[in-house]
Amino acid sequence: MTVHVYITIDTEEDSWDVYNATDNPVENLKRIPELQRLFDRYGAVPTYLINWPVATDDRAREILKGICDDGRCEIGTHCHPWNTPPYEEEISVENSMMCNLPEALVKKKMTRLHAAIEDRFNLTPACFRAGRWGFDEKVARTIDSLGYRIDTSISPFVDWAPYGGPDFSRGHTAAYRFHPDHPMASDPKGTLLEVPPTVGFYQKNGRSCYSLMEKLRKKPLSRLRLLGILDRLGLLNFRWLSPELSSGPEMVRLARQCIRFGHRYLNLSFHSTSMLPGKSPFVGSEKDLARFLADIEMFLDYAAGEGFVFSPLSAALNGHSTHDIPGRLGHGQ
Repeated sequence: MTVHVYITIDTEEDSWDVYNATDNPVENLKRIPELQRLFDRYGAVPTYLINWPVATDDRAREILKGICDDGRCEIGTHCHPWNTPPYEEEISVENSMMCNLPEALVKKKMTRLHAAIEDRFNLTPACFRAGRWGFDEKVARTIDSLGYRIDTSISPFVDWAPYGGPDFSRGHTAAYRFHPDHPMASDPKGTLLEVPPTVGFYQKNGRSCYSLMEKLRKKPLSRLRLLGILDRLGLLNFRWLSPELSSGPEMVRLARQCIRFGHRYLNLSFHSTSMLPGKSPFVGSEKDLARFLADIEMFLDYAAGEGFVFSPLSAALNGHSTHDIPGRLGHGQ
């Protein structure tokens, strides 16, 4: 069984939890060459999902276009609505999610961003991830109309509703085709392909694990701190394939379990902001950055050792991951 490894990076401004329409520096992009050298050692081709501040910054363009023109990366799209023109909405936490904006405004913003990437990078992006995971049918219809073929916004087992976003707790862990009107439903004739970030449990029955996790998060059981106890005992372990939320050994263990459960792809995800210490909550110092990169390398070394194929996200269109868990789409790990 061939296993493909995708690396999807939200490539964006330095600000974190700050919603400015303008004045969004992208100093973290200066660290991308260091990150890319790590990928190059393993022949990994990351997909940099870029937003408006990155797409329109000359230095960022120079860095990314050079890598892309060499065939060492892929450029996709990532939209932060608050800093993508036109600026018609009130800036707020709620409106930081594209799914909360009127569809006409989503279309205007995405059209501007898409055109900027085409113009400045001389390519047509095919892959998309919504900023802050704010994906729904309005966004799906918009990207479909612009010619996108792949989305990677639906994070399974995660409910973003408390943050004003969508509920993906019942999202599929497998890649699947879908109709833009129904992003959460598998449709073999769908025009879009969803390739979720790899998120899940070490344990096999992911749906049952999620149900138990949700029960233990609520009062009065939450007061007993049972989730932490079960995690330490190795009985209920929820992890992201991301160096921002998991250690190197944890990512390798999650990857091993996903493959054991029948997955045919792994989708490693993180933010470019973490490359500049102090600009994200995940990397506070140069020492933290060294650990962060070491964790990524541990996963890359594992994947290379297993003979997995490093691919840009658009390669998923070749069909090798559209039936990730045959017969059990959305019901297994």
